[in-house]
Amino acid sequence: MHYDRLGDEPLSVAVADAVATFLDEDITELEPLQYSINTDALERLFEPRANGRRPNGSVSFEYSGCLVTVTADGEIRVETV
Repeated sequence: MHYDRLGDEPLSVAVADAVATFLDEDITELEPLQYSINTDALERLFEPRANGRRPNGSVSFEYSGCLVTVTADGEIRVETV
């Protein structure tokens, strides 16, 4: 899944949606994302900077039995743990 960092949808919502899609579950059935990662920090990590987008970097964490990787170029990868 690809995330548009300049769009209106918060990254945390995009992550939860990607995991729900991967698991073929309704997003409301998942545990809250903030139980797995500080969502404010996740948002700040990949938000655009004053001089443009972050050119590189990634973060991986476990959420709802999945390994989630978010990259600076907007990719959200979900795989089983």
